[in-house]
Amino acid sequence: MTRILIVEDEPHIASFVARGLQHAGYESVIAEDGAEGLARARRGDIDLVLLDVGLPVMDGFEVLQTLRADGLRMPIIMLTARTSTHDTVLGLDAGASDYVRKPFTVDELLARVRSRLREAEVQRGPLLRDGFLLDPATRRASINGRDVDLSAREFALAEEFMRNAGETLSREHLLRQVWGMDFDPGSNVVDVYVGYLRTKLGHGRITTVRGAGYRWE
Repeated sequence: MTRILIVEDEPHIASFVARGLQHAGYESVIAEDGAEGLARARRGDIDLVLLDVGLPVMDGFEVLQTLRADGLRMPIIMLTARTSTHDTVLGLDAGASDYVRKPFTVDELLARVRSRLREAEVQRGPLLRDGFLLDPATRRASINGRDVDLSAREFALAEEFMRNAGETLSREHLLRQVWGMDFDPGSNVVDVYVGYLRTKLGHGRITTVRGAGYRWE
């Protein structure tokens, strides 16, 4: 089920939006301030964010900029009572996918959500490299037409590698993007899952870059 994060400090608005999303078949998660919203979005299991601008602890613009700086690409729709064109331009330039002004109707918000989710699916089209096909829309993986069974986490790790093919990705980056975790120098979970992928996909696809991380060739 599509999971949508609502970052909104006004409980009546958050519950109003959550009910509308639930009736439309979406799962919703609520965060009440910017810092909580940022931490929740970083877990890596959110498909779209509804982000209020005027938040306590961290405002919506700061949350947006941090998520984009982290490389998180999920659609982010800003919610605001502000009417300034400057604020709209600021948000869109910082990486917002859309802007919805308060007050809004559930129908309008759902239409924006559906539109941004469709765009995200198009952007996450099939990936093909050296005979290995990864299709995020169907969750199918195959090598030269032969299906490969990947767990959800293995699939997410392979997708992150393929979208950054040729680049060296640090363990810190992979932990944040795939597991939504801050870097833990004592954790070997990335190394373990890289081992799983090598076993299933072949050892020549992922190169260890000593002292730096891993690179998908």
